[in-house]
Amino acid sequence: MHITQLNRECLLHLFSFLDKNSRKSLAKTCHKLLEVFQDPLLWSLLNFHSPAELKKDNFLLGPALKYLSICWYSERVKVCNIEDWMKNSFQKDFCNRHENTVNDFLLEVCNRCPNLLSLTLSGCGHVTDDCILLLLKNCPNLKTLKLENCVRITDQTLEAVTLYGGSLQTLHVDFCRNITQTGLERVREKCPLVMLRAERSANMIPDNKPGKKLMLEKASKLVQL
Repeated sequence: MHITQLNRECLLHLFSFLDKNSRKSLAKTCHKLLEVFQDPLLWSLLNFHSPAELKKDNFLLGPALKYLSICWYSERVKVCNIEDWMKNSFQKDFCNRHENTVNDFLLEVCNRCPNLLSLTLSGCGHVTDDCILLLLKNCPNLKTLKLENCVRITDQTLEAVTLYGGSLQTLHVDFCRNITQTGLERVREKCPLVMLRAERSANMIPDNKPGKKLMLEKASKLVQL
């Protein structure tokens, strides 16, 4: 039996075992397999391992998407985590190439994936509070939000959770250095049923403007003396 003789349900099941690139390659072989590739039911879960993958035309965004993960564990993440005002020209140039990539992608998710249940972001150093706010507003069924090493996330995201995270059951804000203890306590007060985890976040040194940082460094030297 040729693969194209299988019914739609069997083809969808076979496609589900393939990664995004393999699905795309197989879809190019004939019209019937292309239709299977374009079936929204195939795309209920998406995992990405770098911002560059978000620009590839090897997946489909739609209302069937329930689980989304963008986890970037490359050494290059460290460049994105440097405070903007401390970056040299090379580091700024590197960040400029993908600074808006994840945010723009998440805006597409807001517009096209209202049934999203789970979002995991790790190493996405340019994701902003505003982007997470829009996602919480447009994906009212979101139950799990996990943010790790997302340095631009602040207490504004925690405030958005208290206002628009009515369906949220799990919230992780690990290694997000601009999260404060005050923001975490507000979430615990306003959303007592949410399973909140904030590994190291409130204990990390937050970003400071140059003037403030210099003052802190001087104060630290005085203490050492």
